[in-house]
Amino acid sequence: MLLKKMIVVFLASLLLVLNTVAESPSRFFEWNVTYGTISPLGVPQQGILINGQFPGPDIISFTNDMVFVNVFNNLDEPFLISWSGVQHRKNSFVDGVWGTTCPIPPGKNLTYTMQMKDQIGSFYYFPSLGFHKAAGGIGSIRIFTRPSVPFPVPAYSDDFIVLIGDWYKCNHTKLRAILDRGHKLPFPDGILINGRGPNGATFTVDRGNTYRLRISNVGLEHSLNFRIEGHNMTLVEVEGTHTIQVSYSSLDVHVGQSYSVLITADQAPKDYYIVVSSRFTSKKVLTTTGVLHYSNSNSPVSGPIPNGPTIEVGLSLHQARSIRTNLTANGPRPNPQGSYHYGMINTTRTIRLGSSAAQVNGKQRYAVNSLSFVPTDNTPLKLADYFKIGGFTPGNIPDAPPGGRIHLDTSVLQTDYKAFIEIIFENKERIVQSWHIDGYAFWVVGMDGGRWTPASRNRYNLRDAVSRSTTQVYPRSWTAIYIALDNAGMWNIRSEFWARQYLGQQLYMRVYTTSTSLQDEYRIPPNALLCGKVSDPQNKTVLS
Repeated sequence: MLLKKMIVVFLASLLLVLNTVAESPSRFFEWNVTYGTISPLGVPQQGILINGQFPGPDIISFTNDMVFVNVFNNLDEPFLISWSGVQHRKNSFVDGVWGTTCPIPPGKNLTYTMQMKDQIGSFYYFPSLGFHKAAGGIGSIRIFTRPSVPFPVPAYSDDFIVLIGDWYKCNHTKLRAILDRGHKLPFPDGILINGRGPNGATFTVDRGNTYRLRISNVGLEHSLNFRIEGHNMTLVEVEGTHTIQVSYSSLDVHVGQSYSVLITADQAPKDYYIVVSSRFTSKKVLTTTGVLHYSNSNSPVSGPIPNGPTIEVGLSLHQARSIRTNLTANGPRPNPQGSYHYGMINTTRTIRLGSSAAQVNGKQRYAVNSLSFVPTDNTPLKLADYFKIGGFTPGNIPDAPPGGRIHLDTSVLQTDYKAFIEIIFENKERIVQSWHIDGYAFWVVGMDGGRWTPASRNRYNLRDAVSRSTTQVYPRSWTAIYIALDNAGMWNIRSEFWARQYLGQQLYMRVYTTSTSLQDEYRIPPNALLCGKVSDPQNKTVLS
């Protein structure tokens, strides 16, 4: 029965892929994942390299391209890559997180087959298992607009990737062991720009030209402020949404977020500091620098490093509210971004997700609505759902924080396919938090301090809120989003504070109805790895 079922799945999936590829160009990548010695902060440590690179290779594609990434795992433990911001329309099987995709065993490979369906913009990939993110395996994803679609960004001479993030000098295995013992991690040791420490990253420009910088915070915990000495930045795109083009002297980039800015090399020909510093870290401010080098410069960077904001929340909140969608600009399609009037659609459900932290059985845990996520077994939720073997309970997480003690469970939010809902991220803690939803972009309609109430809706932006996949929640504050559940599947909702994600501050959202069909969601890919209960050919419940 297993063989027959897999042959049927293979033929149906192959036909689907061939039909899609016939319509869209295909791009192929082969990646070898290995350990290697790196020293980004001057201390040798074990890093994760892709094709010998740290950070990893760029993925460059266009809207609707088919992208095939064949990943060979040469590590000594299972490995997965996830694709932050890529929506994987109808295909959560390839999302690359524990709940959707079987890990790649050591010495094995997996080809991810992804379509950049109706997307443009700046994103990144990262390893999702085993706290590997603290060792590397990270790189950028650029999805360009098709030539036939008008491009609302002024012409620029070059396109620079800027991956920023906090970093530890010790190996990820040591950090993971600290978490596994139930302890909190120490404060990070520094900040990297494109995998390099202070003044290690240089961007060369010609005077008079304009350049695009795609900035992603790929770190583990901290919001970061990005600024360039003597140069303003014009924001043009946020995680696939073209924005109203506002100029900033510095930009807060919260963990997991991506921005595109334009800068013009219009200053005297010399070298200028690029500065990245931690935000909202009252005891210590981490700072690193890169260099903006004018090609005809003979003057290296010198003098004091330009100051930036530190712990001020109000300044960051004001900036966040100023980031809005350019309604008249084209997105991935010829029609303007503003043609979808999200503010005129009635929501059918309100879900309030509150974060919390506490000790459970003497160990540190983090939770959403008092549930701290733990896997059921070695079977990804998506596969357990697809093969109807159970093992988890959709809808076991409440729609509002219940209060009380934290409990361990495999939390799965049950939602209806094609519903339009409101989610409130509530943060009663003293830290800035950052939340991501796989498979979707959502409208950030409101954020403010204090407690959210229904009256808070009176302050929502129902016209030109930015659409993105990662949003911040300020200390003792809330952030409200609207989301159209038009992408069937099993999708991860997680804290981007990676130690919190690792210790339970995440859940899965099951977007499904009994009427969901093959037109709404693809079959399991023909080359999908099987694991857990699904890999047992004697399990008649799974395979018959």
